[in-house]
Amino acid sequence: MHYLSSVKFGLSLITSTFGAITLASVSRAVELPPASEALAAVSTIGNSTETAPLLPNSLDLAATLNLTPVKPSAKNSQTAQVPEPTPREQTPSPRDVAPIAPPASPQAPASTPTPPGGSVAPVANPTSTKAPIVRVELIPASTSRVPADGRSTVTLSGQIVDESGAPVNVDATVTLTSSAGKFIGADADTDRAGFQVMARQGRFSVELQSTLEPKKVRVRAAIDEPKKDLKLTEPPFAFPTTLPGQSDSENLEAYTDVEFITNLRPSLVSGVINVRIGAGGTDFYSRYRDFLPPGVDGTRFDVSTAIFATGKVGDWLFTGAFNNQRPLNETCDGTTRLFRDLQFCDQNYPTYGDSSTVDYLTPSIDSVYFKLEQTAPGGGQNYAMWGDYRTEEFATASQYFTATTRQLHGFKANYNFGDLQATLAYGNNLDGFQRDTIAANGTSGYYFLSRRLLIGGSENVFIETEEINRPGSVVERVPLYRIKDYEIDYDRGSIIFRRPIQATEFDLFGRVLVRRIVVTYEYEGIGTGGTDLYAGRLQYNFSREAKRESWAGLSYLREDKGSQDFELFGVDALYSFGKDGQIVAEYARSNNANPFSDKVSGSAYRVEAKATLAPGLLTRAYYRSTDENFSNNATFSFTPGQTRFGANVAAKVGENTQFRAQIDREVNFGIASVNTIGLVDAFDLSTNVFCTTPGVSPCGQEPLRAGRVDNSLTTISAGVEQKFGIVTASLDWVNRSREDRVTNNLDGDSNQLVSRLSVPFNDRLTFRAQNELSLGSDDSLYPDRTTLGLDWKVYPGVTMRLAQQFLSGGQFSNNSITSLETLVDQRLSDDTSITGRYAVLSGVNGGVTGQGAIGLNHRIVLSPGLRINLGYERIFGDIFAYTGAGQQFAQPYAVGQSSASLGVTSGDSYSVGVEYTDNPDFKASARFERRNSDLGNNTVWSAGAAGKVSPALTALVRFQQANASNQLLTGLGDTSNVKVGLAYRDPNSDKFNMLFRYEYRQNPGVNPTTLLFGSGTGSKVHLGSIEAIYAPNFRWEFFGKYALRSTQSYSARDLVGTNFISLSQLRATYRLGYNWDLGGEVRWIGQSITGFNEVGFLLEVGYYLTPNLRVAAGYSFGDINNDRDFDGSRSQGGFYAALSFKVNELFNGFGLQKVAPPQQQESQIKPTATLPPTQSQIPGIAPAATLQQTPTANVVVGEGQ
Repeated sequence: MHYLSSVKFGLSLITSTFGAITLASVSRAVELPPASEALAAVSTIGNSTETAPLLPNSLDLAATLNLTPVKPSAKNSQTAQVPEPTPREQTPSPRDVAPIAPPASPQAPASTPTPPGGSVAPVANPTSTKAPIVRVELIPASTSRVPADGRSTVTLSGQIVDESGAPVNVDATVTLTSSAGKFIGADADTDRAGFQVMARQGRFSVELQSTLEPKKVRVRAAIDEPKKDLKLTEPPFAFPTTLPGQSDSENLEAYTDVEFITNLRPSLVSGVINVRIGAGGTDFYSRYRDFLPPGVDGTRFDVSTAIFATGKVGDWLFTGAFNNQRPLNETCDGTTRLFRDLQFCDQNYPTYGDSSTVDYLTPSIDSVYFKLEQTAPGGGQNYAMWGDYRTEEFATASQYFTATTRQLHGFKANYNFGDLQATLAYGNNLDGFQRDTIAANGTSGYYFLSRRLLIGGSENVFIETEEINRPGSVVERVPLYRIKDYEIDYDRGSIIFRRPIQATEFDLFGRVLVRRIVVTYEYEGIGTGGTDLYAGRLQYNFSREAKRESWAGLSYLREDKGSQDFELFGVDALYSFGKDGQIVAEYARSNNANPFSDKVSGSAYRVEAKATLAPGLLTRAYYRSTDENFSNNATFSFTPGQTRFGANVAAKVGENTQFRAQIDREVNFGIASVNTIGLVDAFDLSTNVFCTTPGVSPCGQEPLRAGRVDNSLTTISAGVEQKFGIVTASLDWVNRSREDRVTNNLDGDSNQLVSRLSVPFNDRLTFRAQNELSLGSDDSLYPDRTTLGLDWKVYPGVTMRLAQQFLSGGQFSNNSITSLETLVDQRLSDDTSITGRYAVLSGVNGGVTGQGAIGLNHRIVLSPGLRINLGYERIFGDIFAYTGAGQQFAQPYAVGQSSASLGVTSGDSYSVGVEYTDNPDFKASARFERRNSDLGNNTVWSAGAAGKVSPALTALVRFQQANASNQLLTGLGDTSNVKVGLAYRDPNSDKFNMLFRYEYRQNPGVNPTTLLFGSGTGSKVHLGSIEAIYAPNFRWEFFGKYALRSTQSYSARDLVGTNFISLSQLRATYRLGYNWDLGGEVRWIGQSITGFNEVGFLLEVGYYLTPNLRVAAGYSFGDINNDRDFDGSRSQGGFYAALSFKVNELFNGFGLQKVAPPQQQESQIKPTATLPPTQSQIPGIAPAATLQQTPTANVVVGEGQ
C-alpha cells in the first residue's frame, strides 16, 4: 500500500499522527506521611469566602461527611477501602489503595498550625459524638504540585478534630467532587453526587489524578452537618458579584490548593510521510472527491505528510502537529470544527465495545498546530501557540463589561515577566458573530437559534438567572458544556439539553427569577467571512495568593469587519484586603464603525466594594453605569442605558438576631426594543426590510430599537431576622419611589412589609413562607405576593422544592406560579455541569461518549442505583410587563443585548425521568417532558440503554423525539432519532471483531425556515452499516463493510421522492513474511434515483526495507456510470509506486522513546501475626492480588510489577 497505517479494529483510537493521543490511566500507591507531619495545614470552613465567579484556572473539590459514632471495640482498628468496579471510574488495581494514617494520640496539641494555602474552619457540634467537633482539616499530604500528564496523583489528607486538636472518634462518608482531574479508587456510594471515601476515626485520604492541562486547583471540603448558628445574610444583591462574600452554603466547608504544572515529558514523535507517483485521479486512498475527478489525467507526483511531536525543549514543553493534506480537526466525513471534540451524535458507531478515551492535544482548523509552554516560576503559565484557543485571560474576575468569552483560531501568547502578565491574541478567518437569548419554557428543547449553518465549536452557552421585573439584574450565570450538558446541530442551529430548563425559580430571598439561555456563536453568511481579531492585555499581579488575589489590568480588542469594525478598550482592577475585603473597579469603552453613519461609541463603569468592618458587620457598596450606545456581545447580559448604585449592611446584633438595611437607586435612559414579530421574518434574517436601512446595525446582530425610556427607581429597605430555636423569622420594610418621565406607567410611591418564615419539621423537611403586603398604593412591578414552599432533602446535596406563588395587584394581578423542581448543590455537581457521567465498563467508550444515551442529574434516589427526576411548573397568565427598560413581549429569541424585552408565557410544563445504574455492565435512563401553552406545545421523549449482552457483545440503544421550544414557533414537525449499536469483541481472542449501526431519523433537516415553504415538509432517513475484520492467523486479514442510506421526502404529507444509496467494501491482506505483504481492495457505491454507480479496486505489493521504511507498487482502477444513458460515464486506471516513511526520530534523538526503567514495587504491610502462605507463595500458583488479614488492618495488596 502507498501509505502506512496501523489499525486496531473496534477501538476508538485516534493516533497521534493526526493530533490526538489516547492515554490510559495509570495509578500508583502513595505512602502517606505520619498524621503529625501530614496534617500540618488546615482549611477555613465556617467563615470562609466562596470562590469568585469567572476566576480562571480554578477547581472546586467538595467533601461531605455523614458522621456516625464509632463503636468502642473499633477504637484501635484501621481499615482501608477495597476498590470495586464503579461506573464513575475505571477498575482500579490493588496498588490504587493508599494506607490510612494511624490515629493520632488523644494528647494532641490544642491547635494546629496553618500553613500557606490552608485554612481552618469551625465546625458545629454534632449530637452523635461525645467530643465536640470544632473544625475540619484538609491539606495535600504529598507535594501540592504534580505534572499535568493525566497520570500523576496528589494525595489529599483530612481529619475531623475536636477542641483539643485531636481527631474525633467517628466514622464518616466523605464526598468529593472536582471540575478537573479524576479521583482514583472505588466510589463508596455511587448514588451520591461526587466521589465518596470513608473516613475512619476522623481521618480520610484520597488521590486526585491530574489532567493534561496545567492549572491551579482549588480543593473544597464540606461536612454534611448544618451550621447551628444564625448565618449572616445580606439583602439580595442585583448583579453576579466578583467579590468574595460569606459562603451561602448551609454546611461546613474548607479549602486548600494544589497545582497541575507543565509536564516536561521525554520527546515523542509519530507520523508518516508518503510519496506517490502514478496515474492522476487514481489515488484509491485519497479523499473520495479526489478519486476519478473529471478532467484529471496524466501522471501525478504527490507527497503527503502527517506528523505529531511533543517533548521537552530546555525548560519548555513543545507540542505540535502538521498535515499537508487536510485540517487537523477534519473528521472522516469532511467536517471541520473548532476543537474537534465529537458529540455523541457524531460518532460513526454508537458503541465500539471498549472503554478507551481520546484527548485531542493539537486542535486546529488548519493544517498546523504548535504550542510552547512552561509553568512560570512565580505562578501562571507561559506559552505561545498557533491553533484553536479560548479567551480565558480576557474574562478575569474583575472584568464584566470588558470581558470577552469566545473560542477562536489563530495565534496566542501569554508570558509572565515576574508579576507582570502580558497576553496577545490574533484570530483569523472569523465569520459573523451572533448573540441570542432565549426564554426557557420548562423543556429541554429543541431551542432554535436565529441563524443556520453555525461554525462548529464556536458556541458558548450559558444559563443566566435574573429578576423577572428588574432587567439587567443578572443574579447567576452558569456555563454549559457541549456533550455533557447539551447537543447542538450546527446545520439547523438547534440545541437540546440533557435536562429540562424551567422558566422560573424562587431564591431564598423570595424574588421571582427567570432563566434565560444565552448563546454566542459564529455563523456562515454572505459577506461574513474574512474577519480578523486582535487583542492584548497587560495585567500586573500584586498578589497571587489564593482567595487574596489582587491585580490591575489593561485590555484592548479590535475586530476587523471591513466597514463595520468593532473596538473594545478597558481598564480593570481587583484589590483584596483584610479577611474578606475586596474592591473591584472597571472602565470600558466600545466603538462601532457604521458605513451609513458616524462612529457609535459608548462607555461603561463599575465600582464594587465589600468588607467585614467588624466581627458580625458586613457591608457592600456598588456603582454601575452603561451608556445606551455601549456594546459587547461576548460578556454578561446587561441593559444599555442604565445606571445603578447603592449600598447595604448586615449586622449581627445578638446571638440569634441580625439587622440589615439597603438603599438602591436605578436610572434608565436607553432605547427600548421594538416588537417586529409579524413585520419581518424572524427566522430568515437576510430578508428583513431593515437589513439595508441606513443607520442601523448589521442585519439581525442587534435589535431594532425605537422609543426612549426615561425613568428612575429608588428603593430603601430595613429589616430584622430572628432565630427562635430551629425556626427562623424575618420582617422587612421596603419603600419604592418611581418616576417615569415618558409614559407615566411607572410613577408612584409604595411601601411594603415583607415577612418570611422558615420552619424545619425535621432534618430533611423544611417549610418556607413569604408574604409581601402593600401599605397603601401598589407598586406596578412588585404587587402583593404570597409564596408557600416545601424543601425536602431527599438525599445529601439533592433537594426537591415545591412552591406556589400567588400575585395580586399591579401588572401581575392575574398571575400565579406553581413549581416542583429538583435542586442540586452546585458544589457537588460534576465538572460544574448539569449532567452526571456514567460508563459501562469495557462497553461505552470513555464514559462521556455514552453521555448522550444515558445520564441524568438532580436526581432522587429510590434505591441503590435507581434514581428518579421530577419537575413541574405552571405559570398562570402571560408575564409581559412594562419594566424600566421598556415593554416585554413574546419572541422566539432576543438578539444582541436585548434580553430585557423577553417575557414569560403562560402554560404548564412537567417532566419525569428515571435512571438505573446499579449494574456495572448495564445502564439505562428514560425521560418524558410535556409543555402545554397557547403559544406552542412541545413533547420530549428520551430513552437510552447501554450494556454488555455477553462478555464479548456490547449493545447500546437510544431514542429521542422533540419539537420546538421557542416562543411563537408552532407548526414545525417533530424531530425523531433512533440509534442502535452493537459491538462484538471477544476478550479472549482478537481474531474476529464486528461493529453494527442502525439509525432512523425523522425530519433531520427541519428548521424554522422550513415553514416558509409550506406546512408539513419533512423527510425520513434510514441509515445502517456493518463492518467486520477477521484475522485467522498472522498472514491473513480480511475486512468487509456494507452501508446503506434510504431517504423519503414529503410535502404536505405527500410523498415527493425516495432515494437509496449503498456502499460495499472488501479488503484482503496476505503477509508473505515479516517484510513482504500483498493486498487488494474493492468498493462499490450506488445511488438508485440517478442510476449512479462507481466501482474502484486496487492491488498492491509492499516490502519493508526497514521497520520504518516501506516501498510499494500496485495498480488502481475506477469506473463511474453517472446516469442510465452511460453518457456521463468515465473510467481511469494505471500503475503507481509509493514510498512510505514512518517518522519516529528527529533531530538527534528527539522523539525516540527510551525504555522505561523498572517500575517501583508495591509496598507491603507486614502482618503482625503468622498467617498461612498466600497464593503467590505456593509453587505453581501465579502471583495475584491477595487480601492479607491482620489484627489491625484489612488492606488489599498486589504482588508483581
